Amino acid sequence: MGFLIRSIFWLSLVLLLLPIGGTGSEDGTETPQVGALQALGAAREAISDMVGICERKPEVCETGRAALQTIGARARESARFAYEMLEEPADGSAEGSAGASAGTMEAPLTTGSVAEHPAGHDQ
Repeated sequence: MGFLIRSIFWLSLVLLLLPIGGTGSEDGTETPQVGALQALGAAREAISDMVGICERKPEVCETGRAALQTIGARARESARFAYEMLEEPADGSAEGSAGASAGTMEAPLTTGSVAEHPAGHDQ
């Protein structure tokens, strides 16, 4: 959630500083202008209000904290899975994987779709 707030803040600041179009609206009336310092002050107040939400509604912060813990656990599990996938040898052997470290070796898979020919018979 902090990332989202920071992203919105910086995007708003960039949009405020970029010169875009004219100063009037489509119907000819002039729109009020906001200076960079006013926008910065408003953003600072908005951030302090977001921080104060934990004091006003602790259940919102508790739910957010639980969600962040769940997301963090899933991210760690995904990173561990990706790391294990990258560490496996390219030749397909299971050396270094969890199954090999436990001392179990799997038999090669035979599907039966290709008939075996005795040695010495060439096709």
